[in-house]
Amino acid sequence: MKKILTLVAIAALFASCEQKKEVAPEVAKVEYAKFGDSISADGALSNDEMMKKFATLKEGDTLEVKFKSEINEVCQKKGCWMTLDLADDKEAFVKFKDYGFFVPKNAQEKEVVVNGKAFVSIESVDVLKHYAKDAGKSQAAIDSITEPKVTYSFMADGVLIAK
Repeated sequence: MKKILTLVAIAALFASCEQKKEVAPEVAKVEYAKFGDSISADGALSNDEMMKKFATLKEGDTLEVKFKSEINEVCQKKGCWMTLDLADDKEAFVKFKDYGFFVPKNAQEKEVVVNGKAFVSIESVDVLKHYAKDAGKSQAAIDSITEPKVTYSFMADGVLIAK
């Protein structure tokens, strides 16, 4: 009987010493379609962090950077440009290096990671009207463009779009 009690006590001791394993919450792995150069999403700035970087740039400055955002709009003719959401209701206007690749025309509202050069530019009225026409805007919207605009621009060499 003493042996049974001793075994039960030892078993209870081992059972009480067992550590609970903490299960890390599963992070959903996003699968991306790749366009242009091969890049990864690792280390990408948020759109808020990117807006802070743009705010420090003046015309003529460039900054090599990678950031993650959401696509607001894509060129409906070829997919040759897109606009990305930034903080404070601002947008980044993205073109693709050497006109070397395009993105799907139906990529609006998808998560995107872009890698390349950020810069600030001043877009002329003619260029703004051209972009509005490419975006499929109405003639009234196109005609309402009467002043140049400071644009947060980005020349992407690699793009990842969530599938």
